[in-house]
Amino acid sequence: MLPAASPEVSEHLATQRYFDRAFDRAAVKVLPGEYYVSATDEVIVTVLGSCVAACIRDVRLGVGGLNHFMLPSGGAGSQVSSASARYGVFAMEVLVNHLFKLGARREHLEAKVFGGGKVVASLSRSEVGARNAAFVRHYLATEEIALVAEDLMDDHARKVVFFPATGRVLVKRVGGASHSAELQREQRYQRRLQSAPIAGEVELFDTDLTGARR
Repeated sequence: MLPAASPEVSEHLATQRYFDRAFDRAAVKVLPGEYYVSATDEVIVTVLGSCVAACIRDVRLGVGGLNHFMLPSGGAGSQVSSASARYGVFAMEVLVNHLFKLGARREHLEAKVFGGGKVVASLSRSEVGARNAAFVRHYLATEEIALVAEDLMDDHARKVVFFPATGRVLVKRVGGASHSAELQREQRYQRRLQSAPIAGEVELFDTDLTGARR
């Protein structure tokens, strides 16, 4: 794992490490509100419901990372407010800035984004997934980071496996019950954001999202 840029950043680094027998290599699981950056031959894994994950990589350095974020819920069809967007902005900026500190350059970055599904009832009613998808597309366009693949929205959860050394991403669409613990984390995370805002703030194992945008 590459070192964090500061103590503030390190609080959001993923810490759940394990050995993934399916891919025969070290792996890191990223939970809601976390991110992880790596330049080694390991995998970064997350499970998404209404949350969104961005896999961002410098194609020349082979350094990449993944975040997992949720915007606080608002009224259906509402615009993303500055108060809600700061969570997405923080998640994106902390990841991109970490890559820059490791030598990445904006013109060499590419992004693949996933999630925003309607799988948690309390979040579906407030269109959190749709607002997450709109936010991440807008952020990447504004920051001039190439979006080369996406699998967003719809009505299913996703397991995402990112290989930062190569840029390969595997996506498995799963039923909510298959990863109920992870989706419950999203619900707890949503409640935490609402009650105490954070300061400062795809082989579908059937499809390979190595290059073409969906």
